[in-house]
Amino acid sequence: MSAEAAIRTAMLAREDAERGHRLRVKLAWLLALAVVLIIGGYGFNYYTLSAIDRPYSPKFDQLKPSGTIGIKLGMLGVFLFFLIHLYPLRKKWGWLARQGNSRHWLDFHVILGTFAPLIVAFHASFKFRFGNIAGLAFWSVLCVTLSGFVGRYLYSQIPRNLNAAELSMKELEDVESSLRQDLADQKQTFGKRLEVLYDFPTPQDVQNMPALLALVLMIAIDLKRPFQVSLLRLQVAGFGSWVVSIFGLRSTHDHSVENAITVARKQAALSKRILFLSRTQQVFKLWHVVHRPFSYAFVILALLHIGLALYMGYRL
Repeated sequence: MSAEAAIRTAMLAREDAERGHRLRVKLAWLLALAVVLIIGGYGFNYYTLSAIDRPYSPKFDQLKPSGTIGIKLGMLGVFLFFLIHLYPLRKKWGWLARQGNSRHWLDFHVILGTFAPLIVAFHASFKFRFGNIAGLAFWSVLCVTLSGFVGRYLYSQIPRNLNAAELSMKELEDVESSLRQDLADQKQTFGKRLEVLYDFPTPQDVQNMPALLALVLMIAIDLKRPFQVSLLRLQVAGFGSWVVSIFGLRSTHDHSVENAITVARKQAALSKRILFLSRTQQVFKLWHVVHRPFSYAFVILALLHIGLALYMGYRL
């Protein structure tokens, strides 16, 4: 078996092994969404009241920060942030690092990082003032969450092998070369229509542009790809199949078309990663400089808020 075939076989095996993880991630997102909708639905007519009118609501004693539900939401928020910080801690604790896959941990880290600020928002009854510790803590965690989405995106742009080590550039180029051969076969049928999926700037342009601009361009390329695929399905499969496939956003029933698109998308995604790989690594290092301080600031502010609330016996 050639090196290219071995790499492709390993990638397919990994894809099969990831199905269970993807299902668990989807279930976790659905559970988090369900909890948010239940809390939001129950408290909607309270949270939409003005601060003056809230004390007259029958739900005030339950949903205020120190209420029977509000205080439990605060406890849940603290527990979620404890779970969130297990991910960075696993890099320092050997026994924890051996539990599961780093990327799998990161996926649940992102879910918790998205869910926890919403729970904190419900706990605070959506009262976020910059002038107090609780408000500063919330805005800090919001910055952590937003920067976390960027970090997860950057992490996904660095190709990795089965051992979670970075693939060498030679290995990446081998895989890309194999995909290019498959793509060349598809072009005999579909012509140059597939080339729209990998219309990228030159390597020299990428190296010369600022790191932030490179990040924005990477995201823009990924965001426009579904629309490019939609147009491709319209051109190749025809208007009827395009409409049935929800305007080309879902697969058509034409297997030859979908096979060509699959090959082209994989090749385009890999080519983009190779093109931006060095810049991605640079931005990823800079990202830690932004993400960590906000994370540490939130922990300090949250502990101060909890400590003051317990010491002074706030009844908000």
